[in-house]
Amino acid sequence: MSIAAIRTPVAGALLSVVGEQLRVPLVGGGETRYANLDYGATAPALSAVAERITRVLPYYGSVHRGSGLPARVSTALYEQARGTVARFAGARPDDAVVFTRNTTDALNLLASAVPAGAGDVVFLDSEHHANLLPWRRGPHRELAVAPTLEETLARLGDALAAAPVALVAITGASNVTGELLPLERVVALAHGAGARVVVDAAQLAPHRRVDLARIGADYLALSGHKLYAPYGSGVLIGRSDWLDAAPPYLAGGGAVRDVTAEDVVWHDGPARHEAGTPNLLGAVALAAACDALDELAPGALEAHEASLRELLLARLTRIPGVRVARIWSDSRDAIGTVAFTVEGWEPAHVGAYLSAEHGVGVRDGRFCAHQLLARLGLGPARAGALRASFGVGTSVEDVERLADALERLVRDGSRWAYAPGPDGWAPVGDDRPLPELLA
Repeated sequence: MSIAAIRTPVAGALLSVVGEQLRVPLVGGGETRYANLDYGATAPALSAVAERITRVLPYYGSVHRGSGLPARVSTALYEQARGTVARFAGARPDDAVVFTRNTTDALNLLASAVPAGAGDVVFLDSEHHANLLPWRRGPHRELAVAPTLEETLARLGDALAAAPVALVAITGASNVTGELLPLERVVALAHGAGARVVVDAAQLAPHRRVDLARIGADYLALSGHKLYAPYGSGVLIGRSDWLDAAPPYLAGGGAVRDVTAEDVVWHDGPARHEAGTPNLLGAVALAAACDALDELAPGALEAHEASLRELLLARLTRIPGVRVARIWSDSRDAIGTVAFTVEGWEPAHVGAYLSAEHGVGVRDGRFCAHQLLARLGLGPARAGALRASFGVGTSVEDVERLADALERLVRDGSRWAYAPGPDGWAPVGDDRPLPELLA
């Protein structure tokens, strides 16, 4: 596909996001509109989400506590949000929906609920640390990814046949390269061996329609701050039996039915693991983002990101010394995330240059996936890679500005001097003013 053929369908953003017209200063003077290509770390809030929060704030009150109107409204909004998120994720009628702080929190909750003696937890060494470190605390087997998806699935099948497995923990989409895994095939392998499956959907849910029931997985975890609702909420959705049998994740008010000097009677259901004052605004924001994404025409999000990714890859392949990272040689689909390196330049140096001279924001480093970066030959000595990630607020102009800046860097170098420091690379004598709110 030619670049000219790609441009038209994605010329503008798909949905309005907060900060879409943010102006940022450049070194040496001047300013430009910020090109946010760091959605994979934290996505901006949808404008519809921020508007919803503004409407809810006057009614903010205690959830499940209090008889005043704000408390009653807040309780209703919180439980409505639970239902909205369940529908968005394709939850089954009897699935539990537990609000958490983020995906990391949700996966740690599930790790605390895996029954003792049920078998190992199996996962790949390419996982984000959120879906790797919690499982190491109990019986587990960590599988090395193979050069191809087919070989990787074969290794998973062998592991499932070798010894009892309680749970397979798998990511839906790589946070480094954006590559998608065949989740239904993973579920079929796991269920055939009597194991359950949890999907880390932190990167998948903002970019692809997720249907837990169709996939057949047992659990799914996601974060609001990846899903255009950065208000401190995440969710764990899935089978209730393990969660009801597990000790409460937090001990405190809201999780109990009764407390005496001799005993505590804990709630079943989501309340068992939601002790303390719930994050009402986080839950409402997450539900509002789910509603907004659900209103998009079928296939619109996928087409938007696919054309932007095609454009970026087409531009990057023309720049000498730029190498795009891939996990598997036979992967066929990916979300709007591209990791790459620039020969002769440290990733953090390039990231500082892109921000200071072009107003482009990307991520550099090892992306909380250190073992995967090492496997790709981008470990500590290489200081990782760069990652451009985009979503509903990304335009063609954003992608082209990144590519133009990289072409200029490779051809002419930077026009400003940069040096590493305690907080990473930065312009020497950085003269960019900070926002007044930092005063």
